[in-house]
Order: sequence, then structure tokens, then C-alpha cells
Amino acid sequence: MHKVKVKKLTGDDFGIYGSYADMLNPSGYSFGEQPVLFFRDMLQQNLGNSTNASFSLCAVYKRPLIIDCSEYHNYCSEAIMPLDGDILMHVAPAVPDDQPPVDQIEVFHVPKGTMVVINPGVWHQAAFPFNCESVNILCILPERTYAIDCHLRDLPEGKLVEIELE
Repeated sequence: MHKVKVKKLTGDDFGIYGSYADMLNPSGYSFGEQPVLFFRDMLQQNLGNSTNASFSLCAVYKRPLIIDCSEYHNYCSEAIMPLDGDILMHVAPAVPDDQPPVDQIEVFHVPKGTMVVINPGVWHQAAFPFNCESVNILCILPERTYAIDCHLRDLPEGKLVEIELE
């Protein structure tokens, strides 16, 4: 079984897959001053041809740290934000094949309140709770992406990926 170590979320390492921002501890340019500050345009999400963003919740529960499937979206990015706990999220680069590039999978530790925007074509799938039993994750996609632009693939039995914790 292929093994992959968890990486810290940094711009250098995650930048090829998308972008992220700590939504609970914003920094950078803002309008106003305390007691009201507005941190503008912290992230952008590509909605493709859709004009409707859909806000969904993915509840993930403790399970073995084995990646056995992955998905991608051709025409839009996906924004996710763990709401009440940290997660481990796998990604792999967009490739011309319709199968996940197992040997290129990376896993990132995403702290709660950090929003991640995954670029179109980047392989990913349901995250794993980290140091907790369950996590509720806000998912933002164009309306009905799960039905019209979600390409889910199981990893071949001999190519499952185990997440290694330090």
C-alpha cells in the first residue's frame, strides 16, 4: 500500500491545487476599524458557467486513514471549510487521464475555520477528521455539481493510500 505523510498547509505546497485563507483569524487589508472590520475578497471561487453558489454540509466521521477513492470537477472549483474541527484532506494534480494519479497524492492538515478552494480538475474527496470523532465541513459548489460535474473514481485495490501521521 502506498503511504503519504501529512503536510502543513502552506502557500508554496498547496498553491498548485488552489488557495486558502484562515477565516477565523483574517489578516490583510480591511475596511473600517474596530468594532467593525470588513476583510474583503479573501478568496475567489470559480463557479464555471453557473450563477448560483450552493452551500452544502459534509459530515465526516472517524474512520481508517485509507484513501480509497477520489473525484474531480471539470468546470468549477470547490470551496471547503471545516467548521468545528481540523481535517486531513487529500489532493492530487489535474491530469489528462480519467484516473487519480495515486503516486502524486498529497495530504494536508486543514485547521478548523480555514477555507480551502480547490482548483478545477484537482483530485480530492471527503476529508478525514483529525484528532476528533467527527467534523462538519461547509462545501460550496455551483448548484447541482454533484450531479452534473462530479467524476468519482475508486482507487484500484492494490493502489489504496494510507495516511501516515507523524
